[in-house]
Amino acid sequence: MTTPQTVDDVVAALAAQDYLADEGLATAVFLALRLRRPLLLEGEAGVGKTEVARALAAWTGGELIRLQCYEGLDASQAVYEWDYSRQLLHLRAAEAAGAFSSTGDGTADGVAALEDELYDERFLVRRPLLRSLSTTDGVPPVLLIDEVDRADDEFEAFLLEILSDFAVTVPELGTFRADVPPVVVITSNRTRDVHDALKRRCLYHWVQHPDVDREVEILRVRAPHVPASLAADVARVAAELRDMGLYKPPGVAETLDWAEALVLVGVDDLDAEAMGVTIGALLKYREDQDRLRARGFGEVVGLLRGA
Repeated sequence: MTTPQTVDDVVAALAAQDYLADEGLATAVFLALRLRRPLLLEGEAGVGKTEVARALAAWTGGELIRLQCYEGLDASQAVYEWDYSRQLLHLRAAEAAGAFSSTGDGTADGVAALEDELYDERFLVRRPLLRSLSTTDGVPPVLLIDEVDRADDEFEAFLLEILSDFAVTVPELGTFRADVPPVVVITSNRTRDVHDALKRRCLYHWVQHPDVDREVEILRVRAPHVPASLAADVARVAAELRDMGLYKPPGVAETLDWAEALVLVGVDDLDAEAMGVTIGALLKYREDQDRLRARGFGEVVGLLRGA
């Protein structure tokens, strides 16, 4: 990866991966790369936070290592665990070879040596956090810690230790320290507040829904077969719905799905009927759909036509 020298370099590099970043987001990425700091991206679901990490990995050539957070996540799922089935097979193989027989090395020293073998690196299962510290090819991986707000407070505290030194201690083996620290992207949908201690270790950016013009650009890049006029209608409807105070406003992912759905059912010009039969691709909660129906599909489409 060539280290970006300007924010424009980041904009161009992400655009080459079909990710259109505004100046604020591109600046945050630029600073995270130059300062080698984790980047915390917050925003509503569907605004493209996860895609930033994917685009970075494609741009840099580093492996994308994703840790999906959830309630109850602990070190065995996030950092490492021992492959107990392989350890058991090793014990059985040693027993079959006579390690515990009267003719084998059944002494205390022999048993201790066998126990030490069980905690060899070949039996270590590296989960995402430890994998991200183990790169040896010189290209930093991109570590995506997705939806950190879904994890427990205890895991967030553990994460602080790793992000401080980019090191993990495995009691049986010692400390693993990154020769090449990963590029870290942390996302949050803000279902709860991320602790201040974690935020202090990160650069922060709030990812907003794109404006209409940028969303049209995104649609044209990600779904070039969608007619320009239809892409404009989809983006304008999405912007209108985001101002309705819905339970789950449509994100970019939903507008892409909706544009694809409209093309598949043969819609060239958006009308109330087409909107009604495909609305499930745009709004994923019944209450939001009911609210839109109460307002009237025709009224929303009429806004596009200046009615």
